[in-house]
Amino acid sequence: MISIALKTLRHRRAGFTGAFVALLFAAALVTACGMLLETGLRGSVAPERYAGTPVIVAGDQFVRETKASGKSKAKPLSERRWIPASIAEEVRRIPGVTKVVTEVTFPFAGFTAHGWESAQLTPFTLAGGRAPEAADEVVVDARNAATKIPGYRVVGVTAQALPSQDTIFFATSEARRLAGRAGLVTAIGVFPEVDVTVKGALAYTGDERGALEFLDAESARVKLISLGGALGGTSLLVAILVVVGTFALSIQQRQREIAMLRAVAATPKQIRKLIGGEALLVSVAAGLLGSAAGMLLGFWLQARFVALGAMPANLPLVVSPFPALAAVLATLAAAWTAGRVSARRIARIRPVEALGEAALPGGRLPWARLIAGVLAVALGVVLTAVLSSLSTEAASSPVTMLTALVWTIAVALLGPMIARVAAALPPAPGAGGHLASKNLRAGTKRLASVITPLTLMTAMTCTILFVQATMGHAAQNEVDAGVKADYVLGPGAAAATAREVPGVRAATEVLRTSARIGLDKFSVQAVTPEGLDQTMDLDVTAGSLAGFGTTSAALSRTAAERLNAGVGDRIELTLGDGTPAVVKVAAVYSRGLGFGDLTLPHKLVAAHVDDPRGTVLVSGGDRTALERALPAVTVRTQAEAAETGTSDPAVNYVAMGLIIAFCAIAVVNTLAMSTSARSRELALLRLVGATRRQILRMLRTETLIATAAAVAIGTGISLVTVTASSVGMTGSATPYLPPLTYLGVIAAAAALALLATAIPARLALRTHPAEALGARE
Repeated sequence: MISIALKTLRHRRAGFTGAFVALLFAAALVTACGMLLETGLRGSVAPERYAGTPVIVAGDQFVRETKASGKSKAKPLSERRWIPASIAEEVRRIPGVTKVVTEVTFPFAGFTAHGWESAQLTPFTLAGGRAPEAADEVVVDARNAATKIPGYRVVGVTAQALPSQDTIFFATSEARRLAGRAGLVTAIGVFPEVDVTVKGALAYTGDERGALEFLDAESARVKLISLGGALGGTSLLVAILVVVGTFALSIQQRQREIAMLRAVAATPKQIRKLIGGEALLVSVAAGLLGSAAGMLLGFWLQARFVALGAMPANLPLVVSPFPALAAVLATLAAAWTAGRVSARRIARIRPVEALGEAALPGGRLPWARLIAGVLAVALGVVLTAVLSSLSTEAASSPVTMLTALVWTIAVALLGPMIARVAAALPPAPGAGGHLASKNLRAGTKRLASVITPLTLMTAMTCTILFVQATMGHAAQNEVDAGVKADYVLGPGAAAATAREVPGVRAATEVLRTSARIGLDKFSVQAVTPEGLDQTMDLDVTAGSLAGFGTTSAALSRTAAERLNAGVGDRIELTLGDGTPAVVKVAAVYSRGLGFGDLTLPHKLVAAHVDDPRGTVLVSGGDRTALERALPAVTVRTQAEAAETGTSDPAVNYVAMGLIIAFCAIAVVNTLAMSTSARSRELALLRLVGATRRQILRMLRTETLIATAAAVAIGTGISLVTVTASSVGMTGSATPYLPPLTYLGVIAAAAALALLATAIPARLALRTHPAEALGARE
């Protein structure tokens, strides 16, 4: 049957092009997602600052928890863990150690700052000048030789510059003063390489030094694992749905041919082998080409993520054969399954029935498909209910996309029933509209095959866009309602100075970080409590912030529900740098989306973050006076500050945009296949007197009816999904749907559908009707 499959492919190139295109893009998408996932699992960063040091002793950058079963789990810290400087003395006593170098690292005016003592770790050498000695002296790297440092004198320039960081060195004593961590250091360099075991610290060698040096690389790896896994899983499900739909349309167009094979004694087993062989041949070619294209797509994604700041440039993409192999196997399995499932019914029924069904397709939906559709609807209902109970983004995001997909699968399974409803609409005026109405009623299977990818595209696009918009809108509404301050001062602002400006009623320092309770991560804002009621309104629903002290905490309502905690309860948490703390819940508030899961005292948190420079909210005063009192600080109104967002939504749009693009390709693919297969029908219409204009109008009308039905169904799926997500994440059953964005989605779907219909139709109409009728199928 493989030889017959080869001949079939040669003589039905147009019919198999659609399946090839769908499989190729599926393989590319799966390969790119696999590369992201593998980079998250196996990626590493080469050290730069620690490149010349064989062993680095530093703190454990993970929170660890051992379960009762003995299994240990670890989650990364968001800030750098510092260790006692006294550990250096213990290390010096280890046999074989000849030199020990301590280091402090902290941010300073856009530089990564250190004491000059740690220059030996790279090593840095002087190209000119001398080492810093006085408190107002600094050495800068070669890239910043001409840079002026306010308040300091540049007395030396190094011969080196690190690829991904600007470096500045202070005198050792001044560096430790600026770091503000008395008796602590960030790392200890050990020469030569020996086994180092000390209490309260770990020894890092090889690429472990890079992970220690670049903490953002570790968080990026975790994000890539989550993103690659979720995107890969969603891509695979979308790919299967698209490929099954494409093969179903292809088999539907070949019903008469398969029925003839049955009539000349081909057995059901031989038919299944034929279809399976065709699927395997197409999928092998598409899988190999698609996986190669997927590698290029993976590098493009990496470049976009680096540009958006979601991935460090020095975290290289892991390139191995495993994602490509997985993509080829996935496309093989998807194609073979799709082909066998699509041909199942016509291969099983009797030859005479097969010929009859090919001539006049039956209207009844097979019982197996009907039952599967009902089960998909039931699963969609269950997932919608589950989604409405999820209050964290990590849990909600994958379920959101799965919910939309399951509803779309239900539409695909019950498509012929939906198509019959759409075909029953009153015909449009004119001959073209009359022809379109008759064609739709006679070809509900073809209409269903067109509605499915259009529904998928609309549902996925609207869900991706509107979930992000709903979350962002809800968070911004909470910020707008909760920030009572008139101005927001940028990083480095001195709150004490701002308070002395005439007219200023209150100035609140705000730091953003995260903390872990157990292994669960919670977003944190740290605030100075003095005058907090004049700059911020968290909408407290229980307790009070009146007596907010250094060991107090306020929880968002969502965090309180997750922790099953209330006012007066004590909570053990781990701050960003791994320091344990116990706080007492003073209040519960409702505006957690805008202000974070936990609100902690500024004094408790400031000493445990890498960069203690946060923003300052100021109530009262005059902008000009604030700018004059704080000349090096950015002063913005609350409205101006609200325009500055994070890159996370953009990262999600880039990632999920690939799935939208794949859905768009599926729409074009399906409509082009459907229209191209009707060349004989169009030729017959022309022979009986229909003009080209009437035929094109007929096709446009059919496409617009299919698009309208798909947009209505896809919008409904999206509304159900986004509403459930909104209930879980914001507590509101009213999602935010930007009208212009929605109109853009509808316009794009309609334009894409009309274009995919018009081009193959015009090509088909160029052929003389007699030639088209006489051409081989």
